[in-house]
Amino acid sequence: MQDLLEYQQVYIHGRSNLKTLVIYNDISSLEKTDNIENYYGFQNGVKGAELYSAGINQAKKLGIEVKNEEVIKIECNLKIFSITTVNNEYNSKVVIFATGNKKNTPNIKGIKEFEGKGVSYCAICDGFFYKDKNVVVIGSGNYAISEINDLINITKQITVLTNGEKAPEIRANNVKINEKEIKEIRGKNKVEEIEFKDNSNLKADGIFIAQGIAGSFEFAKKLGILMQNNAILVNEKMETNIPGIYACGDCTGGLLQISKAVYQGAIAGLEAIKYLKI
Repeated sequence: MQDLLEYQQVYIHGRSNLKTLVIYNDISSLEKTDNIENYYGFQNGVKGAELYSAGINQAKKLGIEVKNEEVIKIECNLKIFSITTVNNEYNSKVVIFATGNKKNTPNIKGIKEFEGKGVSYCAICDGFFYKDKNVVVIGSGNYAISEINDLINITKQITVLTNGEKAPEIRANNVKINEKEIKEIRGKNKVEEIEFKDNSNLKADGIFIAQGIAGSFEFAKKLGILMQNNAILVNEKMETNIPGIYACGDCTGGLLQISKAVYQGAIAGLEAIKYLKI
């Protein structure tokens, strides 16, 4: 979703007369590339934004819906996936991740050391561990608000740390906002407190990371998709361990090249069609 790098699978679905929706948000890595000189058919290279735009227009000509919306949640119920964006909700029998390899982890000392020891990336997965406790959500956007909503009826107190960013609009008695810049996460065997750059401290039983826009890493954690080295683990058919969910391109790790992304996108599209016909 966020990145349209693997657009080949979209064309396959469109030409197979399947109803296909592409949801993207934010600027993709392809758009940011100034000039691509090693892609088939372009002797003098091509600008990333130009190739990206051509792909979008080609998809639209096939009658494929392309929507610029931020996805904040993906859930599965009886083999139907519910994709929630800021403004809408969509249902699908198949989801293909083509989100690039971006991981929205803040550069804060202590985060990696305390992953699984009080630092979590999934409120709906780990929220029950913090029933009636004080937790922190690091983030300031729509994704952070979604995580807060999953915690709000479980925890005793939520403190939203924006880490210097503009505070989100949240109205709830047990939610506080703190815009201070974070210096470090500290504790002994588990998270105990957060130290700010002004040398003040905040006690916390747990910390949920929800910075920026959610991508493959965050959604994979929530859905129980297997990962390896922060990349989605797929087989030769681009299948994840969750039936109906495929992944292609940079989010699967390895070679970060457009040619590889298009190849994997083609496989994911064809295999998804087979899955729908079962």
